[in-house]
Amino acid sequence: MATRVSNGLFVFVSSLFILLNVSISAAAEGEYVLTLDSSNFSETVSKNNFVVVEFYAPWCGHCKKLAPEYEKAASILSSHDPPVILAKVDANDEANKELASEFQISGFPTIKILRNGGRNAQEYKGPRDADGIVTYLQKQAGPASAEIKSVEDAGSVIDEKKIFVVGVFPEFSGEAFENFTILAEKLRSDYDFGHTLDAKLIPRGESSVDRPTLRLLKPFDELFVDFQDFEVDAMEKFVEVASVPIMTIFNNDPSNHPFVIKFFNSPNAKAMLFLNFSSELADAFKSKYNDVAGLYKGKGVSFLLGDLEYSQGAFQYFGLKDDQAPVIIIQNNNGQKYLKPNLEPDHITPWLKEYMDGNLKPFVKSEPIPEADNEPVKVVVADSLQDKVFNSGKNVLLEFYAPWCGHCKKLAPILDEVAVSFENDADVIIAKLDATANDIPNDTFDVQGYPTLYFKSASGNLLQYDGDRTKEDIIEFIKKNQDKTSQPDPVKAEPNSVKDEL
Repeated sequence: MATRVSNGLFVFVSSLFILLNVSISAAAEGEYVLTLDSSNFSETVSKNNFVVVEFYAPWCGHCKKLAPEYEKAASILSSHDPPVILAKVDANDEANKELASEFQISGFPTIKILRNGGRNAQEYKGPRDADGIVTYLQKQAGPASAEIKSVEDAGSVIDEKKIFVVGVFPEFSGEAFENFTILAEKLRSDYDFGHTLDAKLIPRGESSVDRPTLRLLKPFDELFVDFQDFEVDAMEKFVEVASVPIMTIFNNDPSNHPFVIKFFNSPNAKAMLFLNFSSELADAFKSKYNDVAGLYKGKGVSFLLGDLEYSQGAFQYFGLKDDQAPVIIIQNNNGQKYLKPNLEPDHITPWLKEYMDGNLKPFVKSEPIPEADNEPVKVVVADSLQDKVFNSGKNVLLEFYAPWCGHCKKLAPILDEVAVSFENDADVIIAKLDATANDIPNDTFDVQGYPTLYFKSASGNLLQYDGDRTKEDIIEFIKKNQDKTSQPDPVKAEPNSVKDEL
């Protein structure tokens, strides 16, 4: 995975021959990132304690943007002692699909840190620029926890804007210390760790500690919290819970971004209040919202306060408009949303209570129901989904699409032809729904990509279509699965029978 490694001779003896060959090839091509595939991946990784692998696809724009930064970082890290090996795998190549599956690659680029001959795999969670990659990997390649021997040591490793976990021990031995090192190794991709024999060296917290103590320093809320249970799972749960702010701030401050990510990765329901941080009521909102967040801490809801100026992506996702701010929205684990627009500070507490008591009606994002719907493929929106699909008494083929999706654009004329072929069949409707502008009931439809096609028969059977996207295959599928509900109209049948007689 490495690139050329400064003569390749400073590597561990066990990997000398592999990396020596790599360095010769790299020197010839001027490349420092090692190319791995199914033929050499296992052998290379198994003989190294620390290897960084990028899984990429040649067509991926983000991968192309990362490539020169990754290469530059590899050239710098080749001089690290010992060299840090950076590699890449074309996960789009059929021969490497098994590797991609083994490492659960679901998007590109994905970077993995492989330790101990590949026995431990961790997600790379660092920057994507060369200098950031170098700094992050130098730290990851070193000890999982830094020993703090002086105030200067503490100042050099503790960043007041980040979470820092420090273990205080009477001696660096025993079960508590061993479990701490296990925890530090396990969570090193997410947190910085340190250990010390003297609590007085730590900038926050009690200076007298008479037993092993895990102290978490943070830039919010109570600033530090101690924990004395050194069972590994208990410590891990403590760190995960204690490192989440009571109220996460979403603005342009990069130091807040890791906490925003943790907020959205939380299994809790998510309460999000968006307002203009420069408004005269901003402080009143922050105070009230923080009080409510503290009141419901540990009750299955996480809280985020977002600056309207930097929340346009969220507004687009939820179908909100600026004139609805200040606005609070809650999304639960079932995908249901609850909305309160044009909020005032005094509305926060009673509205949250109504939500917690189950007295709020879910909000559904929907485009307007079209006044005219005369095209062969009918338009469905969230507000018409029940009537046009589930309560229609018809056989409905429904496409979930995105306006920007190339595959959807390619399918559109095919669905038009399918719809025209069924225009004399009153039992069949071909329809489409813009999944970017309308909420979809997640408990009914599993839409992971676009286009996604579902077929609802007249009797209510729901099937996902996974056949070929050709006119003939789609028509055959519909005819095979449709229910006949309508009888021939005798008035319309008469002219044909008379014509036959004539």
